[in-house]
Amino acid sequence: MPHNLDLILTLTGGLTAALALGFITQKLKLSPIVGYLLAGILVGPFTPGFVADNDIATQFAELGVILLMFGVGLHFHLKDLLAVRKVAIPGAVAQIAAATVLGAIVTHFFGWSIEAGIVFGMAISVASTVVLTRVLSDNRALHTPSGHIAIGWLIVEDLFTILVLVLLPAIFGNPADAHGAGHVAEGGNVWVTMGVAMFKLGLLCVFTLVAGQKIIPWFLGYVAKTGARDLFTLTVLVLALGIAVGSAKFFGASMALGAFLAGMVVGQSEFSGRAASEALPMRDAFAVLFFVSVGMLFDPGALKTGWPLMLATLGIVIIGKPLAALAVVLFFKKPLSSALSIAVALAQIGEFSFILAALGTSMKILPPEATNALVLTSVISITLNPLMYKGIAPLMKWLERRGWARPARPADMQNVLELDDTVHRVVVVGYGPVGRTLSRILEDNGFRPVIVEMNIETVRKLLADGKPAVYGDAAQREILHHAGIEKAEGLIIAASGVPAKEIVEAARDLNPKIRILSRTSYLNQAEALRQCGANAVFTSEGEIALAMTDYLLEEMGATDEMIDRERDRVREELFTAPAPKTAAS
Repeated sequence: MPHNLDLILTLTGGLTAALALGFITQKLKLSPIVGYLLAGILVGPFTPGFVADNDIATQFAELGVILLMFGVGLHFHLKDLLAVRKVAIPGAVAQIAAATVLGAIVTHFFGWSIEAGIVFGMAISVASTVVLTRVLSDNRALHTPSGHIAIGWLIVEDLFTILVLVLLPAIFGNPADAHGAGHVAEGGNVWVTMGVAMFKLGLLCVFTLVAGQKIIPWFLGYVAKTGARDLFTLTVLVLALGIAVGSAKFFGASMALGAFLAGMVVGQSEFSGRAASEALPMRDAFAVLFFVSVGMLFDPGALKTGWPLMLATLGIVIIGKPLAALAVVLFFKKPLSSALSIAVALAQIGEFSFILAALGTSMKILPPEATNALVLTSVISITLNPLMYKGIAPLMKWLERRGWARPARPADMQNVLELDDTVHRVVVVGYGPVGRTLSRILEDNGFRPVIVEMNIETVRKLLADGKPAVYGDAAQREILHHAGIEKAEGLIIAASGVPAKEIVEAARDLNPKIRILSRTSYLNQAEALRQCGANAVFTSEGEIALAMTDYLLEEMGATDEMIDRERDRVREELFTAPAPKTAAS
């Protein structure tokens, strides 16, 4: 029977091109996002060869936006913003205003309307969450004062974008309405429309944050008790997609906002870590397709006539925006090194810029050439951003040698978001008999164990007792991050039946200096764990062999000296010679 393979071909072709070019750009020490955008150009209608279905790719991209916004909501914490609000809020507002004004001025010379210029300026004012966090992490600056300010700054930009996504349809008309698209409401109708939109938005927020605060965590807990991993994954996906679609159908808001609010609710529960790590397996794939779909819109032929606009847009992003950020941070008397770090980290555009531009284009506010300018600017700015950030340290040394900048003081390097690190932290995976015993010993000796456990009831009991605990799979980097692995002095894998090798590799990558003690079942797994970073490995087979050796020798009347000698011999046999393969192993 005949089949329509457009969906499969689009999915396969888009992901294959993204994988190939993403891998190449990663090897070139560039952001994979650059590769994804180039993949979109490769499979787009403006280049020869395979052409993906644009309508299907756009729908995939919409899914990517929903899941991406859900992920942003998961990680959004109001306290993080409040901690750096004195710099982040006015800084973000000033930078958005500067980029918007510059965008409106520049596009005016290309014959655009003032409305188009403002929307375009707002689109280029927002930095990429993915790129910023990646650059900060790669340079170990995510948990520094500069990193926290940059993240808080980004949160303000994200909230601003969400507000614009809600208000644009209210001001310019519903993009689905052919009669209203591209026309500004007149007279008092603007305020009435905005008032109705804000009222609906308020109802959505109240419904999601108040009613959802009770219902969603209860429902997730009910599903988690079943122990079925696929059901938990399915539940979170249904919540993200369901609330996103419901917010658009019943409240007239954007699906992105609904997904963001749903993520906020889940993020404030004990399920946030697990939802972020294992319940969104399709998020990254669809986020990749979002960038691919954007790349498909770029017409390389437009470079011939559109290069002046593209060059001007790039200038605003990598020169205008950073200068505005630099001025604001220095105004608040922050060190020059921090000001440069924040300014450079924000000198790029990404997913939110495309989301806003896509809405503006669908509403006939932005002309087609806006997308070409944004795509090219995104590719270049994302490519240059890591290189620019790595140049900050040499630049500071050059300025210090000439007396134009002072060296950073120790106080400048302190963490502004302290996590109560009054005692040494050790992450313990598993709270069974072994985990409980080791945690008690750690506490008795002045260490603070942070438990990572897959049993939700155990986690709830620990949290009720005032003990730090994280619910989720320790093999997921996100879970280890939630447990504070970057600041931990040690990691103990006390649970059996867990992917110890994956946990060790993730922990060693996140914290190269951490000391790792691991438990494993079989002797032939011990060496692999040591090679991937475990400092000490304890095997069930080995410890049972030693315990049974002691008992057997005691039963046969051996002396303590004979027992010690035989124990040394057994240790040498077990832990230095290669373990024979058995059916069990």
